[in-house]
Amino acid sequence: MTRLAPLALALAALAGPAAAAETILPGYWESTNRMLSPIRTTDVEKRCLTKADVEKFMMGPSNRHYTCTYPTKSFAGGKILLKGTCVSKKGRQVDVSGEGAFTATSFNLTANIATTFAGIPISGRASTEARRISDVCPPKDAAD
Repeated sequence: MTRLAPLALALAALAGPAAAAETILPGYWESTNRMLSPIRTTDVEKRCLTKADVEKFMMGPSNRHYTCTYPTKSFAGGKILLKGTCVSKKGRQVDVSGEGAFTATSFNLTANIATTFAGIPISGRASTEARRISDVCPPKDAAD
């Protein structure tokens, strides 16, 4: 189950690209990432998003654990809609569908996750709530 947590964090990254008009604003962001089921976890993260980061996030979440593709992906009119598949380095496939809302300085996303483990279907739910806390990022050593 703990292997699904990185996917929830990847979904948090996705929310970064969605925002006012077509994108969120770069800056210093705080996000609360929750795995709602099957195991409850909460992680609060602060991170600096540059303009380049925002553009990368627009392409969909991926992290060092999962590579994701979203055939259905929409960030328009303040709404987020995505549906796709993430695959781990070891080949484990996770189906993902999510919906949410965004502005230039905030977003929320709730996603349903489905996979199998030892032939047993496992489903989960994850959410991310984020807000831009500053238009300027702190110096690198101050943010750690």
